[in-house]
Amino acid sequence: MSGDEARLIRRAKEGDPAAFAEIYGQHQLAIYRYVLARVGDVATAEDLTGEVFVRMVESIDQFTYRGRPLLTWLYTIARHLIVDHQRQRGRVTLLPSFEEQLVTDLGDPVRTMERGLTHRRLVAALTHLTDAQRQVITLKFVEGLSNAEVARRLDKTVGAIKSLQHRALAALRRVLEGGES
Repeated sequence: MSGDEARLIRRAKEGDPAAFAEIYGQHQLAIYRYVLARVGDVATAEDLTGEVFVRMVESIDQFTYRGRPLLTWLYTIARHLIVDHQRQRGRVTLLPSFEEQLVTDLGDPVRTMERGLTHRRLVAALTHLTDAQRQVITLKFVEGLSNAEVARRLDKTVGAIKSLQHRALAALRRVLEGGES
């Protein structure tokens, strides 16, 4: 695959519109999910995802392929855009799927309220994690990726992913059990 990706990047650097379309087709959904899990708003996630690919087109000439997945670079662009967006908004929102479930849950109002409190505690607890830990938790438990898939996306070893996940879950447990948030 790395040979195919290297050729695709070379074509993009030469200005081939089909190469850019192929990169977009391969990675748009992963970037969108990554952004949505962090900003919590569909319209904002769509805007930021589009901006990731605009920045990719604008700076593809500066990208040097070194055998690392192109998706890793796109995640870096997305992370910077998300940080800028959150600074402007003055807040951090994670794991929108919980909020979406709350909105669509028309069942027991007590259960809905409990889920809302749990969601708020979880979001607050996630702020105690490092960025790398949050990324692993989001990719594993929101996107449902395997350790190997998370390792490829973040350009880390499976062992590093397991370690980050273990430390993140331990930190979340301490925060949630201790009532910190």
